[in-house]
Amino acid sequence: MPSVGESINEVTLLKWTKKDGEYVDRDEVLAELESEKATFEVNAEQAGILKRVAKEGDTLQIGSVLANIDESAAKPTAAASEAPKLEPEKAVPSPVAVTVAPSVTIQQPQASQAPVTSASNEIKATPVASAIIADKKVDPSSIAATGAGGKIMKHDVLEALAHPGKKAFAGQELFARNVRKEKMSNLRKTISRRLVESKNTTAMLTTFNEVDMTRIMEIRKTHKDKFKEAHGVNLGFMSFFAKACAIALNEWPPVNAYIDGDELVYHDYADISIAVSTPRGLTVPVIRNVESLGMADIEKKVIEMAAKARDSKLTAEDLQGGTFTITNGGVFGSLMSTPIINLPQSAILGMHKIQERPMAINGQVVIRPMMYVALSYDHRIIDGRESVSYLVRVKELLENPELLLFGKDPVKTLLEL
Repeated sequence: MPSVGESINEVTLLKWTKKDGEYVDRDEVLAELESEKATFEVNAEQAGILKRVAKEGDTLQIGSVLANIDESAAKPTAAASEAPKLEPEKAVPSPVAVTVAPSVTIQQPQASQAPVTSASNEIKATPVASAIIADKKVDPSSIAATGAGGKIMKHDVLEALAHPGKKAFAGQELFARNVRKEKMSNLRKTISRRLVESKNTTAMLTTFNEVDMTRIMEIRKTHKDKFKEAHGVNLGFMSFFAKACAIALNEWPPVNAYIDGDELVYHDYADISIAVSTPRGLTVPVIRNVESLGMADIEKKVIEMAAKARDSKLTAEDLQGGTFTITNGGVFGSLMSTPIINLPQSAILGMHKIQERPMAINGQVVIRPMMYVALSYDHRIIDGRESVSYLVRVKELLENPELLLFGKDPVKTLLEL
């Protein structure tokens, strides 16, 4: 176990991908380890029989042995590999300590690729249970399955019929009082520490506004097909928000700065972190130089980061840096929130759910798709005037997307006003 990063003294063994006693080829992935932020794929340095030392869930110190490999073992033939594997011969062992590969990835479960929108049409139930469900027209989702593999048993259906409108937690009976304990992962420990540090070390305030999304939605509806045909990517909301934030950051530098000791560090570029929530925890991959990217470039970067997250290929470099953060709670249905600053940055923009609301426009009440936006900021660096003006500028750019081209009204630019 060599050093996997500065100040990291221990890692956790997430899972083995090879069995104990199995023959492995050189460079084959043997296991996954988790540090404070990332997971590391462990590759075999030599070919041979694997002898696992550590167990899944163990916390390992840097320098400790994870596994040994018997290089003297002969590679099994194709026919032998199909037969059940036997215990490796213990004669003349030649152990080789397995080390961590240099590639660093973020553990992203496959379930986080996209939200589940519908349940499977197939019902896992015994024949008798299926017959009762069909006869009584019971909603299978209201039944707590107790059978192996989540199968619905006869008594599960009868229990649901006897207690309509009452449903126990998965795998539990009604009025159960079970308590479970799970070891906190290194990633969750880091998230907890950093969030508390952010709350305790910054003078955090939040200012709110709302954005009329009519123009952006019209543009997407009108140009989405041609945009995809021309660039090979869909036109989403994130490119509009990232571009608007980058333009506003140029106009309000303190929002793009952070404190380093007794100095303020300003950035003449916009590296925007995009907060991604996964079952394992929060990650914030960075899109570099957003101010220099076009709309299609930003969408491609968003897709690239999503693909890396899906395939657990986010590197440490993808997560480091960032001068400003955007987080979108709207994908989960959040109407309003106060996001926490992503240290050492000084501000974070929160997007939320788009909801149709009655608005007074030119003396008339009209229905418009509205989104609340929130800017949490460090008051030690950013004054109220700067924070409010920044958010108002972002609102203006989003409600008038043509301003994203020059940062100014095209007509006023033409007239040199």
